[in-house]
Amino acid sequence: MANIKSAKKRIKVIAAKTMRNKAVRTNLKTTLKKADAAIAVKSGDSEAAVRLAIKKVDQAAARNLIHKNAANRKKSQLMKKLNTVKA
Repeated sequence: MANIKSAKKRIKVIAAKTMRNKAVRTNLKTTLKKADAAIAVKSGDSEAAVRLAIKKVDQAAARNLIHKNAANRKKSQLMKKLNTVKA
């Protein structure tokens, strides 16, 4: 455990940021799974689900929670799945 006051504060701040980032990542994964499920079922709202998932991916990349190339790859995979179902 830290002895210096500023080090104790850093531990608390890092813990808070870790929890916030974990919540965002979990929400991102859930949104991606919902989009995949909507595409698999070929529901009418699959385009809306994919649009929401792409938005969440972009937000995560903007916050540096995921790498920008990983974000682009996820978006590409989603659009590819959506387009193959439409065709």
